Amino acid sequence: GGPGIMEAANKGARAGGGTSIGCNIELPFEQRPNAYQDVALQFHYFFCRKTIFLKYSSAFVIFPGGFGTLDELFEAATLLQTHKVSNFPIVLYGSDYWRGMLDWIRETMCRREGCLSPRELELLRVTDDLGEAERVVMEGIAALHRRRERLAADPSHRPVVPLHRVFGPDAV
Repeated sequence: GGPGIMEAANKGARAGGGTSIGCNIELPFEQRPNAYQDVALQFHYFFCRKTIFLKYSSAFVIFPGGFGTLDELFEAATLLQTHKVSNFPIVLYGSDYWRGMLDWIRETMCRREGCLSPRELELLRVTDDLGEAERVVMEGIAALHRRRERLAADPSHRPVVPLHRVFGPDAV
């Protein structure tokens, strides 16, 4: 929700006629809500913010950042790897920035230690092209919609029911 890329995303959402939601984190420095948020959510802990990101996002386009960015990246990659989420594109923007980390993952985690397969590393798409990032995201969103349509048409599919609908509003 702060300045930079997050502000640009909020500004674009608003300009495109969407609702601009900012997920702000309380930090001792640098983070403040930007002026383009229609809804400004405040989080004290990163894990709470990350949960909201993952629950309500259809894709991640991740730009250079710090430990919080890496935390969000690896959480999303782990959920995709373990099939807890599906059709969820993860795009790393800025190949120069991500190259060293990806080389280490490829060499150390995949080849030397065998902790990941090269196929799992393919879950991350790296680009320097905004058009390619957009295409990957839109393909992922289209796949998600097709999956939802298939599930809705499947009579054996039982959707998850929120606890408050089962046990009443005071149960949660």
